[in-house]
Amino acid sequence: MASTTLTAAQRSWRRPLEAVVLPVAALLVALFIFGIFCALAGANPFEVYGSIYKAAFGRWSAWQNTLIRAAPLMLTALCTALPAQLGLVIIGNEGALVMGGLAAVVAGLSLGTTLPPLLTQLCMGAAGMVAGGLWIMLAGAMRHYRGVNETISSLLLNYIAIALLNHLVEGPLRDASFVTKPSSAELDPSIWLGTLPGTRVHFGLLYGLMVCVIAYILIRRTTFGFAARTAGGNLRAARIAGLPVGQLTLAICFLGGSAAGLAGMVEVAAVQKRLNESLVSNYGYAGILVAFVSRHNPLATVLVAILLGGILASGGILQRAHDLPDATVLVFQGIVFLCVLYSDSLYGKLPWFRETA
Repeated sequence: MASTTLTAAQRSWRRPLEAVVLPVAALLVALFIFGIFCALAGANPFEVYGSIYKAAFGRWSAWQNTLIRAAPLMLTALCTALPAQLGLVIIGNEGALVMGGLAAVVAGLSLGTTLPPLLTQLCMGAAGMVAGGLWIMLAGAMRHYRGVNETISSLLLNYIAIALLNHLVEGPLRDASFVTKPSSAELDPSIWLGTLPGTRVHFGLLYGLMVCVIAYILIRRTTFGFAARTAGGNLRAARIAGLPVGQLTLAICFLGGSAAGLAGMVEVAAVQKRLNESLVSNYGYAGILVAFVSRHNPLATVLVAILLGGILASGGILQRAHDLPDATVLVFQGIVFLCVLYSDSLYGKLPWFRETA
């Protein structure tokens, strides 16, 4: 009788294929469910799909809208994707983004025009990364030293960060001359984050691409990344092997949080130009979805962030063309998240992808 065990060569391509097939299948199922939702709301599902594509990728102006939204998603996704290498489930992305934006604005207002604009932007970026990194590192420290569930603690830290933001813009940082909504003073135009030549896409897109590439190299091509993945695969074995699990936990949580903090800096320096409640734009929560769909692969987050950015950019056209609420895209986002979470439970269980057939 011939052996049914898969060869090493077969395993080498079946596992990567599984990592592609299941997320794609989850997205297709989500599209089907979302189509039912649209039909019940009185809209033609196929026309809705066409409108989403048109608004996201149909023309160059649509691509620019998509890329503007994709830039922060790339960075906030790393806040979940990097700690996941260690087996941690961090969902404090929104809080880290808010703290990063807050620190960046404080640094920008404090420095003003005393330094060259580029140096001031670098200081703002560093402040945002440190603030976001420390915010998520707090959740990692509570997990390692006190056994507090990192998912719950990081979620609660979101609300604390948002409350702190509201307190500061309504109190100590409030600009009385800006009456539209409680806000800080506006950043000096010289330190605003510029746009790529000939486009409306700000330089935050380049930051996101560079950070994702660096994160991939760090996780896949360095001893630090190997140690993190080893600890994530078997924490007890990692401790027996003498790996510094505590230091790894703090370091990788800081790195994930710093990426989301940089996203906050990008938002205030390129989009908002000042600090107010508009900074809470749900990019952090959407970044969680990006991380899970991309299977916590830093390079794959780039493609998924662009896809989700396109979906988020289509809210207006769904409202105008199909009389659907602007929040319909959030419903779609939630459906995708549930389908991806379910598909995650199927890894290694489908007969065709098992090591024995």
